[in-house]
Amino acid sequence: MTDVIVLGAGMAGVSIALQLRKRGWSVALVDRTEPGLETSYGNAGIIQSEAVEPYAMPRDIATLLSIALGTSNAVHYRPLTLPQHLNSLLSYWWNSAPSRYQRISAAYATIIAQATSEHAPLIAEARMEHLVRREGFRVLHRTQAAMDRGTATAERLKAEYGVAFKALSPAEFAAAEPSLIGTGAGAIHWLAPWTVSDPGALTAAYGKLFQQRGGQLVHGDAASLEQIGSGAWRVTTDDGHLEAEHIVVALGPWSPQILARFGYHFPMVRKRGYHRHYRVQGTLNLPIMDDANSYVIAPMAKGLRITTGAELTGNEALPMPVQLRRAEEAAATILKLGAPVENRPWAGVRPCMPDMLPVVGAAPKHNGLWLHFGHGHQGFTLGPATARMLAELMMGEKPYVEATPFRPARYA
Repeated sequence: MTDVIVLGAGMAGVSIALQLRKRGWSVALVDRTEPGLETSYGNAGIIQSEAVEPYAMPRDIATLLSIALGTSNAVHYRPLTLPQHLNSLLSYWWNSAPSRYQRISAAYATIIAQATSEHAPLIAEARMEHLVRREGFRVLHRTQAAMDRGTATAERLKAEYGVAFKALSPAEFAAAEPSLIGTGAGAIHWLAPWTVSDPGALTAAYGKLFQQRGGQLVHGDAASLEQIGSGAWRVTTDDGHLEAEHIVVALGPWSPQILARFGYHFPMVRKRGYHRHYRVQGTLNLPIMDDANSYVIAPMAKGLRITTGAELTGNEALPMPVQLRRAEEAAATILKLGAPVENRPWAGVRPCMPDMLPVVGAAPKHNGLWLHFGHGHQGFTLGPATARMLAELMMGEKPYVEATPFRPARYA
């Protein structure tokens, strides 16, 4: 019998599979597709070590009103689906209060601080250095008032967390990115993050590394998960039944649905995002986040990728890439975009918890059931860091960072 089955071959699942294999466990990684084809493929490709504070829900009236009226591109919603999000959104709003958010950010910063150092050995061992740049990314501010606010925030984060940045004037921004046709009031250059030109390929390379280390990659159906008696778990795969003493649920936005069958309720805020690749006249050296229009444009292997903000919609709702169309229009004012590469945009869901912290640790009601999901916008960034924490918990060791804020029992 296998020691552990990991359900989900995104960045979170592949990372915990690698950590456990490194510690000598026999590991089967189970997914319906190959590693890195879901949300781990569709992100902006930034290992965001500067993101020491998670995305809080806005609490000021002006921002909330812009979302409600549909004038903000950060959040788009479909009114008929809002009731299914209501409880999670209320909890999200409550946790975004300043005193609670401060405590949450303190915990969040401990894992973000480990992001690049935990990715580094995997990138090297997977021989994927050619995909990675260690030069940061830039945030465009279109007005001087926005630039002043961005600089003040950067100064605060530098003072509190030691985050490195450089404020660029419009002329300095233009010199750094000669293909830009608009530089606004300048940019904040976050210096420490790493950028990846093909996040799906990096996740897939980690999956290949797992197999090279003796791990088993199996196609199977996570919905078939069942407990056998009180001491083992079983899933159905293309090769038949697979059993293990331990199971890790690392299914991102699909995790709550699977766990509900075992009596768990995880109130997830499911934020859909879109991306599309475009040809470009000229080059873009580093990703740019357009603060005013809530999108990121990043140089990728397939072209320039535009990724959007959050859409609140039904689980099975058809794509409605309103934010992507707005982002295209805004991007065309700073860069000469060519034709789209794909016929239609990609869409995927970010698994965000109402307290903005991932769920990492032992399930409170079942022996051998371990959880690793809910990384929100930062699954690609945080997968290896939280995987190490979980592996140490599974080994009965003291985690290298304090694990209590991330424990699943907080939702018991």
